[in-house]
Amino acid sequence: MSMHPRAGTPAQPGDLVNIPRLMAAFYQLRPDPSQPGQQVSFGTSGHRGCALDASFNQGHIHAICQAVAEYRQQQGLCGPLFLAMDTHALSEAAWGAALEVLVANGLEVRVQQERGYTPTPVVSHAIIGHNRRHPAAQADGIVITPSHNPPRDGGIKYNGPDGGPAGTEATGWIQRRANQLLADSAPIRRLPFADALAQAVLHDYITPYVAELEEVIDMAAIRKAGIRIGIDPLGGAGLAYWPAIAERYGLDITVVNPRQDPTFAFMTLDHDGQIRMDCSSPSCMAGLLALKDQFDIACGQDPDYDRHGIIDTEGLLNPNHYLAVCIHYLFTHRPGWPRELAIGKTLVSSSIIDRVAQQLARPLMEVPVGFKWYVSALIEGRLGFVGEESAGASFLRRDGRVWTTDKDGFIPSLLAAEILAVTGLTPHQYYARLTRELGRPVYRRLDAPATLAQKQVLAGLEAEDVQADTLAGDAIVAKLTRAPGNDAAIGGLKVVTGQGWFAARPSGTEAVYKIYAESFRDQTHLEWLIDEARQLVDDVFARAGV
Repeated sequence: MSMHPRAGTPAQPGDLVNIPRLMAAFYQLRPDPSQPGQQVSFGTSGHRGCALDASFNQGHIHAICQAVAEYRQQQGLCGPLFLAMDTHALSEAAWGAALEVLVANGLEVRVQQERGYTPTPVVSHAIIGHNRRHPAAQADGIVITPSHNPPRDGGIKYNGPDGGPAGTEATGWIQRRANQLLADSAPIRRLPFADALAQAVLHDYITPYVAELEEVIDMAAIRKAGIRIGIDPLGGAGLAYWPAIAERYGLDITVVNPRQDPTFAFMTLDHDGQIRMDCSSPSCMAGLLALKDQFDIACGQDPDYDRHGIIDTEGLLNPNHYLAVCIHYLFTHRPGWPRELAIGKTLVSSSIIDRVAQQLARPLMEVPVGFKWYVSALIEGRLGFVGEESAGASFLRRDGRVWTTDKDGFIPSLLAAEILAVTGLTPHQYYARLTRELGRPVYRRLDAPATLAQKQVLAGLEAEDVQADTLAGDAIVAKLTRAPGNDAAIGGLKVVTGQGWFAARPSGTEAVYKIYAESFRDQTHLEWLIDEARQLVDDVFARAGV
């Protein structure tokens, strides 16, 4: 991955998006549904786009929310809808547009008091809690967020009554209906914003979530050990939660950056020179990294708080490494968890997790990229911990009950402090201990150029399309186009040997395909593996004539 010369340095005025122009485009530009780039398109986590490109505008939000209202009616959902937003500039506008349509369709819409910001995991927590108490009036939710994307982007995702990201059946139906509404210019039920806001139900999201955190994290251990915790919310929706957590549990928490600014001008630039609130990126976390020696544990989260970045005295821990640490610690320090609980990982997460699972004698559920694949198993209590290589995770309460069915940036951050308090080991030290027993992998992700035709070939591969028998000097033991954990199509390819693996997936938004690779030997072997992976994919393209 090439590094921009200004990566890790503070943003400059020329890097900032023109917020008035962005907001004007949200209302002024009407999407053309005949253009694929301007249609509603639900990826692994909702619909994302930019108002300036006519891919995230008022028309999209009105159509999506009308479709959600109709979908709820079709599914017989009669409980409230929890509506949340993060701190991106377009989130405020989209939140208002969503409210206009949802209330007009007769829904009880619950919003944070004083129009505050609400993290994604808090919505999941609220849905699960409500539905446990009111099984006959099931709730669901909408979160307005493009996750860690640059400030110019907007996003919207639907969480069903299980609290997690909606599955492909639901999002497919909502996407088709929304695009039909856009194409037909069909009338959409809508109230004036002031009327819709007056009918919204004010809700305290903060207190119930904070009050139950001790059911998932050993807050007493953190307090007793006096762990000094530094938090950089990266301008995100969780800012108001940290003082409440510190006060309730008596923790030593310092919020080093309390700014919320829709330009995110306080950020340091990512590897490609863009402003991006990616808490797993050392470039984006440069500000907090400079303060690491002031704290025992320092953490950052993305704007909707479904990701985490963990820093100790040795620096920012690789997300894959921290997943392995969390798994090993939790499954050895949660006596209330049933013995049959499994571990969930994505196909492109590190194989150190496989080795940890084997050491713990716990079953492993390997799924395609996308948190939605974990939801049913989490709600049913079959998975104890689930994570993604992109620094997203959730896990059960200490007594084995479900906490959230969406990624939660708070609890992995607090777990790092618990691990240090209980074991005396920093996350880096804990990972080093694991690798002494299980091997030290080397992992890399990169992009390679690909045409639309090539991406379509890659997405539709079957195992027999791969003719190679060896990879980087080792025999191939598996060629996967479907996930072992649930037999779902992975939309690409994973090739595994005894000492490494690679996976290739087409990007949903860019003219590239993504390569993930890992070696349990060394960096030289990893580069060899990546070179042969590229050649293997090129051979597939050549045979397909693209």
